[in-house]
Amino acid sequence: MQEEPAIERNKKIKASSWKQLSTLTHRSFVNMHRDIGYYWIRMALYVLISISIGILFFNIGTDHGTILERAKCVCFAYGFMICLSCGGLPFFIEEMKVFRRERFGGDYGEAVLVLSNFFSSFPYLVVISLLSGTIIYYMVKFHPGFPHHAFFCINLFCCLSVIETCMMIVASLVPNVLMGIGIGTGVIVFMMMASEIFRPVPDLPKFFWRYPVSYISFATWAIQGEYKNEMIGLEFDPLLPGNSKLKGETVLQTVFGVPLSHSKWWDLTALVFILLTHRLVLYMALKYKDRIASKFPRLHANKTLQHIVMRVSKAGERLSSSKRHDPQHSLSSQEGLRSPIP
Repeated sequence: MQEEPAIERNKKIKASSWKQLSTLTHRSFVNMHRDIGYYWIRMALYVLISISIGILFFNIGTDHGTILERAKCVCFAYGFMICLSCGGLPFFIEEMKVFRRERFGGDYGEAVLVLSNFFSSFPYLVVISLLSGTIIYYMVKFHPGFPHHAFFCINLFCCLSVIETCMMIVASLVPNVLMGIGIGTGVIVFMMMASEIFRPVPDLPKFFWRYPVSYISFATWAIQGEYKNEMIGLEFDPLLPGNSKLKGETVLQTVFGVPLSHSKWWDLTALVFILLTHRLVLYMALKYKDRIASKFPRLHANKTLQHIVMRVSKAGERLSSSKRHDPQHSLSSQEGLRSPIP
């Protein structure tokens, strides 16, 4: 009798990390390109808002009254650009659903998703930053010079990248879109409150808002860097005719309270560091969320079981206590019953 050949199970061949990264990056890029709501509609909205800002602050000039107008234009531009980035949250939530299913199958890990998302969204964010930054910069007539224009676009790109990462962190933690929009918008507004968009940093309450929120807020570093990029080197007309012109450095220190102890490039470096920190937080959220969440049902079940045991034990104590304190009556003393013994 011949022995039947042993049937070996098909083992799943795991691709290399580079192959996983390249494949997932290409797939994510194709999805972004095909889905009109992912970046294309948002890109159109960015351009329309940039044109609107350029019309409102067209050719702002260097009069004394334009000092505050320049600051308002910077805050207005960054504030709207930041808020528009919340529109990508529904697509991130769908991407998280696909990721959980494929991670469960062992196709790739958390680090691959974090890197692939950054690489696939990089060209779109660059285009948005260049289009919006160029339209605003040349219509408003900000500080002339290509280095200033380049800083404006790079600073805007880093800001949008941080917001995209924040939205992905929220998408990885919330169960639905409505909760994600509420939490994501709240986090962004909370970070913006500790920046010059609403109040100068020196005027913020020192406890909590200035230390440490203003230091961990991406909007603080972005606005400060753009203020320095815009004001340093400019001269504004004096308030009274005949007086000397106001230097941009003096305006930064006296009007806006922006420190000049470090350059705008340090502000940009801090913004890049915040971006990397947010990506690390995203990786930690993807990696450990399910592990932490899996402990809560067990904890809840243990507490429920302990509560039931305590209730049963207390009910038993009350029952035994009531029996112990109840008076003992003979059968003959009970109404309707007589003792059988004469």
